[in-house]
Amino acid sequence: MNLISGIQQIGIGVANVAQGFELYKKAFGMNVRMFDDEGTAKLMLPYTNNQPQDRRAILALNLRGGGGFEIWQYTKRTPLPPVFIPELGDLGIAICKVKSDDIQGAYNHLKKHFTMLCEPQKAPDSLMHFFCQGPAGNIFEVIEGLPFFGGGKSKTGGCAGAVIGVSDMEKSMKFYKEVLGYDMVIYDETAVFPDLSGIIGGQKTFRRVLLSHSEPRVGPFSRLLGASYIELLQAQDYEGRKLYKDRQWGDLGYIHLCFDVKKMDEMKANCEKQGYPFTVDSAVASEKFDMGEAAGRFAYLEDPDGALIELVETYKIPILKKFNIYLDLEKRDPLKPLPDFMLKALRFA
Repeated sequence: MNLISGIQQIGIGVANVAQGFELYKKAFGMNVRMFDDEGTAKLMLPYTNNQPQDRRAILALNLRGGGGFEIWQYTKRTPLPPVFIPELGDLGIAICKVKSDDIQGAYNHLKKHFTMLCEPQKAPDSLMHFFCQGPAGNIFEVIEGLPFFGGGKSKTGGCAGAVIGVSDMEKSMKFYKEVLGYDMVIYDETAVFPDLSGIIGGQKTFRRVLLSHSEPRVGPFSRLLGASYIELLQAQDYEGRKLYKDRQWGDLGYIHLCFDVKKMDEMKANCEKQGYPFTVDSAVASEKFDMGEAAGRFAYLEDPDGALIELVETYKIPILKKFNIYLDLEKRDPLKPLPDFMLKALRFA
């Protein structure tokens, strides 16, 4: 079953959404504002202490390709940092992967904005990459070698995956394969990895598994979102702590990894079959998400260690907002990619 278009976005909890958008626009070329919406997160009660929370969210894209950043801020609550100093081997979404076709150029550009954690060097798959850390503490890995959708001046594209800390590698590999289609193992190695040494906790012995998907993704946004990777890290002599321990979804850090999907009911049935039922489903509440400029159905589930995975079936997106022109995706073949000219028109959204 191939119902996933790709990684739609990674959620990033911030203290100031406007400043976050400006930073990621300058650093990663995330300059297409798909929506900028204020409202109340009414359906996320399992992850917000059973209280609806007001928020502002901006979904920013880079039309060179890859997933977006959903930059997310509480508006009536102070977002909390982790209750401990995170280190590699802790459980949950630890690092956002961002793709580049010019690793050295990206390094030279990003060091103007971020703290560099290592020089460009080879990863276990022999491709070049490096790690950097933003002013809010979020770590990004810039990786080379992925196809790009469009041109532009940006040295990077968008989100191409994530590094996720896990406690049981076999269980997590099964989840990401059977639920999200990451069926291809690029490497599976256990060692002390020199390229991780610049990250807090990176000197441990890890089992490190890089996954991708053997079949191309399908659906309206598949060409824009492109291929993606999930890298699982399990520390061998360290008991990882949950990165969102004693905190809420929306607090500072990587709050979720979101996939654009079609045929949500089929996705839901497969998740239940694999033993990972939806914990939130907007359809159950007879609601669809409506960010003012985009709308659809969303759902959440948890990976084996509780990391939040969001699934979104998009119904409507803006093409030319100022002329009130929107694309109704419910009337299109759900597995057919949108034409390139329509995707490139998103820059006028």
